[in-house]
Amino acid sequence: MNPSQYQKFCKKTAKKFKNKEKEILTWGLGIAGEAGDVAGCIKKTFSHGDDQKKGLRENLGDTMWYIAMICSFFGWNLGDVMKENIKKLKKRHPKGFSNKTAKKDKRRDWNE
Repeated sequence: MNPSQYQKFCKKTAKKFKNKEKEILTWGLGIAGEAGDVAGCIKKTFSHGDDQKKGLRENLGDTMWYIAMICSFFGWNLGDVMKENIKKLKKRHPKGFSNKTAKKDKRRDWNE
């Protein structure tokens, strides 16, 4: 399945909203919740010795679902977003990640 097919399938499984603000709030808060679940599974697996890898895998999928829904909300193609990210990463780290190139990175903090 390619990213466009995945995104199209996700839209079929999503609740339909009349209120656009409520819709994006749902997708945005949903991704935050799933990311928290991902973090919890990692913590329990590695800090508590409670193997949560199955839950981690499921929650990664749920996080991807919300990513697809946020892209759909804004009319963005998931595959294009992925390609743009690859282009940015290649420019930032043309020879692969290094501590030197990471320290030189003066990118904007989008949460300012």
